[in-house]
Amino acid sequence: MSNLSLNCDNLKSFVTEQEVISLQEQVSLCHDRLEGGTGKGSDYLGWLRLPSRFSDAISAEIETTASSIRDCCEVFIIVGIGGSYLGARAGISYLNSSFSNQFGRQGGPEIYFSGQNISSDYHADLFDLISGRDVCLNVISKSGTTTEPAIAFRLLKDMVEKKYGADGAKDRIVVTTDSSRGALKSLADDLGYKTFVIPDDVGGRYSVLTPVGLFPMAVAGINIQQLMEGARKGEKLYSTSSLDQNDAYYYAATRQLLYQKGKTTEILATFQPAFHYLAQWWKQLAGESEGKQLKGIFPASVEFTCDLHSMGQWIQEGTRNIFETFLTLESSRRQLKIPAFQNDADGLNYLAGETLDTVNEKAWLGTADAHKEGGVPNMTLKIKDRSPTSLGQLIYFFERAVAMTGYLNGVNPFDQPGVEFYKKNMFKLLGKPGF
Repeated sequence: MSNLSLNCDNLKSFVTEQEVISLQEQVSLCHDRLEGGTGKGSDYLGWLRLPSRFSDAISAEIETTASSIRDCCEVFIIVGIGGSYLGARAGISYLNSSFSNQFGRQGGPEIYFSGQNISSDYHADLFDLISGRDVCLNVISKSGTTTEPAIAFRLLKDMVEKKYGADGAKDRIVVTTDSSRGALKSLADDLGYKTFVIPDDVGGRYSVLTPVGLFPMAVAGINIQQLMEGARKGEKLYSTSSLDQNDAYYYAATRQLLYQKGKTTEILATFQPAFHYLAQWWKQLAGESEGKQLKGIFPASVEFTCDLHSMGQWIQEGTRNIFETFLTLESSRRQLKIPAFQNDADGLNYLAGETLDTVNEKAWLGTADAHKEGGVPNMTLKIKDRSPTSLGQLIYFFERAVAMTGYLNGVNPFDQPGVEFYKKNMFKLLGKPGF
């Protein structure tokens, strides 16, 4: 049984079932290119079979190292940017308590992130926070030369070595990098750091189901076996070309049709704070994969119901170049009921005894109907629960869907040439040799 369901009822007046099915031939062609490795970016298709190829040996290595890290530190810092950061943060935020860092050692080490910005204030504040505490690091970079995490790692490595000495630092720094080359790999080999490998055939934004995402999540106490079990379910469900049987491809085909009809921005709308970084990961996955050759859907996100009081007006009555995908949760981990008050000053006694989940669901249904009436096509992707299994399936769903949309739109979903432009200008301004 699937942990995800896709509902497209609110698309019927914008995209017909027949229009979607009319793309079957194109979808099948793109599917064959994906599966056969004959399409654009075929050197980076390793993510397709990551779930089914995940071995007990890799799992044991990750879990053993994670356990030793959990035992020896109060603070665990993940150093990375983009795909080397967002997947891990999304998984940890989605699966752990909203306030996991406030629970102290009983919940494992506090987890913080570095290298995703070049802010002096942010890193100075981080150093203030971790001062006098036992610290471990996981630096994640294929090359080791990406500016943001490289600067952060310099700062943190210096701090750890001053505190524990070079020998002590060896047991507190774990490196996730290329298998055989790159500055970070050379440094790790020279200094004796524990290393995990980023597969050569997996790009950064598709790497969450490799040690890039799995090791930090394991340190956070997440069951990575269950996560990969869900991803394997996704691999089985979404590896058929049939639109009738493959919701990931159906979602991709629908997105492509809406894009062709002038709906150039997709808003991922969530109703749970736990989805925040999952939406950030999705934005990178979609934006970096599809935004090329002056083409591509612009991925945006909002958090309801909060953003209904800020962005809701624009979505309801602004420029009609948008469509929405609601990402909703079928069941919360815990239920809270609204109490009855004798003095019903706020007028909420009509909700007394109802759960917050019930109210949240009605907010989603009401919003979806209102936006449809306002000319915003929308669909709903419902996830069963906040479990590793459900998350694993969801990750694979989005990866398949985005790869398919890229192929349908005629671009390479696995490269990112545009990312290099800002770097060249920045290096020139900084006076880097060769620029």
